[in-house]
Amino acid sequence: MKKILVLLIILISWGAAGETLKNVSGNKNNTVTIYFARHGKTLFNTFDRVQGWADSPLTEPGIEVAKYLGEGLKDIKFSGYYSSDAGRQRETMEVILMQMGIRDYKLIEKKGLREVFYGGFEGDFNSAAKEAAAKGMGMTTEEYLKNFDKIDISRVVDAIAKEDPKGLAENYSQVKTRTQNALKEIAEETAAKGGGNVLVISSGMSIQVMISDMTDNPDKNKGLSNAAVVKITYKNGKFTVDEIGSMKYVEKGKKFLEN
Repeated sequence: MKKILVLLIILISWGAAGETLKNVSGNKNNTVTIYFARHGKTLFNTFDRVQGWADSPLTEPGIEVAKYLGEGLKDIKFSGYYSSDAGRQRETMEVILMQMGIRDYKLIEKKGLREVFYGGFEGDFNSAAKEAAAKGMGMTTEEYLKNFDKIDISRVVDAIAKEDPKGLAENYSQVKTRTQNALKEIAEETAAKGGGNVLVISSGMSIQVMISDMTDNPDKNKGLSNAAVVKITYKNGKFTVDEIGSMKYVEKGKKFLEN
């Protein structure tokens, strides 16, 4: 009789464990919607300086556009918040969430969400990086600027890395690997908790690189405005890029706050 009871207990335990594993596995397939937003305008943006791993604080217009974005996202319930370890991204998130009325939150920082590292061009004028990009692709600066939104982002990043006088700048493959790894981590972490909406603050060119081979939408090569949103859906292990460079959330928030 005791042997039978022990056997029943073991079978029940196995069944419960199996059900738990089944549930965990099932959670991984829950839909996750990730709202990637570029940070607000910064001091370096204003001075037209290269800002990759170099950092600078938000300006008043940068705080203002972050408030607009926060107001425009108010109707969306988020289950998680992520950024890199850059101060401008953390500050943008803080302004957004304050505008949304969210005070108690946990910000998860991932270095993989950093902007492209521009090596010797960090802190220099943007014109220097643009000239280098043009040279690296065998173009004149005028040709490069005229066709910028049509040039594949991989060519731009690799050209800048090629022309970096310090030889330290990241190439396209390096940026894509770390940003897509961060994206996958965010998606899987959220799916394991049941899915939902996630807000992520990152930087313009790194977001472009991240989605570069995830969609055929030509908008992927267009520069992202401050506070622009790239919306990505994760379901059944697959990513879909739904929106690129959307300013509708900012416009919605601005309209509400200024009326």
